[in-house]
Amino acid sequence: MALGLVIFDCDGVLVDSDRISLRVQAERIFSGLGLRIGFEDCVHEYLGIGMERTLEILGERLGHTVPEAWVTELEAAVAEAFEQELEAVPGIDAALDRIDLPTCVASSGSQEKMRLTLGLTGLYERFSGRIFSADEVRRGKPAPDLFLHAAAAMGVAPANCVVVEDSPFGIEAARAAGMRSLGFAALAPPERLAAADAVFDSMADLPGLIRD
Repeated sequence: MALGLVIFDCDGVLVDSDRISLRVQAERIFSGLGLRIGFEDCVHEYLGIGMERTLEILGERLGHTVPEAWVTELEAAVAEAFEQELEAVPGIDAALDRIDLPTCVASSGSQEKMRLTLGLTGLYERFSGRIFSADEVRRGKPAPDLFLHAAAAMGVAPANCVVVEDSPFGIEAARAAGMRSLGFAALAPPERLAAADAVFDSMADLPGLIRD
C-alpha cells in the first residue's frame, strides 16, 4: 500500500536530546536518589519510555514513590542543559527537505517539552499543528496508542504510515500499530532495533528508506 504519512519520534530522531537528558538523569538518580545507575544503564532501560514509566521503574527499585521535588529538580536541570547544548540531529533538516510525504511528530515527551526542544533547534515550525504527545492517550509506548492517535488525527490509515524511531520500545509500538518502522541507531545499538523493517545510522539514508 502507498505510504501516506511519516511519523517521527522527537527525542533522538529530530533533536539530539536523549544523550543529554539521559546523562543528566543518570547523574541525578545517583546523587539525588542514591541508586547507582550509569548512563549506559539509562540508555538500555529508559530510552524511549517517557518520564511516567521511568518514575514507575525507579519507584519499584526504591520501594517508594519518587519525591516530586526530585522530579522538579531533574526537569529543571535537563531544561538548563538543553538551553546550553541541544542541537538538531545531524542531517535531519536536509532529510526533511527530501521527504515529499506528509509528516508529523509523535513523542513520549510532553507538548511543553517539544515546544522547548523543537523550538531551540529551529524545527518547531516544520511540524506546528502536527505534534502529538503520549499525554494525549491512555497508554504510552510500547503500546500502539500514540501512533494510532497520530495517524487518526492526520487522516491516514495505519497501514499507510511509516514510523521513524530510535528506541526498541518505539519500534515495538509501531509494529503493534500495524505500521512500517525504521530504526535510527543513534544511542541504542543496531541489534536492539532489529525488529524494525530497516535500521540506519545516518539521516542522509532516511529519504531513500522511506521510498523503498
